[in-house]
Amino acid sequence: MGIFDIIGPVMIGPSSSHTAGAVRIGLFAHRLLGRTPQRASIGLHGSFAATGEGHGTRLALLAGLLGLTPDDEGVPMATALAARSGLDFHFEDIDLGDVHPNSVRIRLASAGAELEVCASSTGGARIEVWSIDGFTTSLDGEFPTLLFVYPDRAGSVAVVSAILASAAINIATMKVHRTSRGGQALMAVQLDEAPSEEVLESMRHLPHFEQVRFIPALGFGG
Repeated sequence: MGIFDIIGPVMIGPSSSHTAGAVRIGLFAHRLLGRTPQRASIGLHGSFAATGEGHGTRLALLAGLLGLTPDDEGVPMATALAARSGLDFHFEDIDLGDVHPNSVRIRLASAGAELEVCASSTGGARIEVWSIDGFTTSLDGEFPTLLFVYPDRAGSVAVVSAILASAAINIATMKVHRTSRGGQALMAVQLDEAPSEEVLESMRHLPHFEQVRFIPALGFGG
């Protein structure tokens, strides 16, 4: 057991799962989109729907979507900050099926870009992002992460691995999900350290990769 498991996260709010974890889910979506969204549709599932308002979950999710961290003093003012930033948002209660009770589906849009993230707050501010744009994932935000969307074809994993190896960047985890053989694929690569902008640029220019996204590690605040 580490010290974080004993003392918990540095955060604003009453609950590490309903507040700090919710901020981190919103922040993951913000960083994946690459900007503050213009529109957000936020579907709350289970306990998030039943008790989230009293625990500050709605404020927390909004705060994360605005780019705030769990320890930011602006978290309680997220509604006003969202209005000031021009973020058009709405919440609804939804049923995501047999998933963790502290779960949410976030749909974002901004300047022609759209994104859907489904995630759960699993306790102690920890999260699991289990779906991105319909692809199955399992990401916790604790590592710098690369996401690649591309047509499924042989050699794609080797190309990414070779670039990271040449930059002496170690891979923590790598998972590939695809819609079907030869269909669309999502490669999620968690790294021990963040790649340089030069490495990112080389990946963005890979010929058959349709999307290359980088999400910095979220941290726990403080």
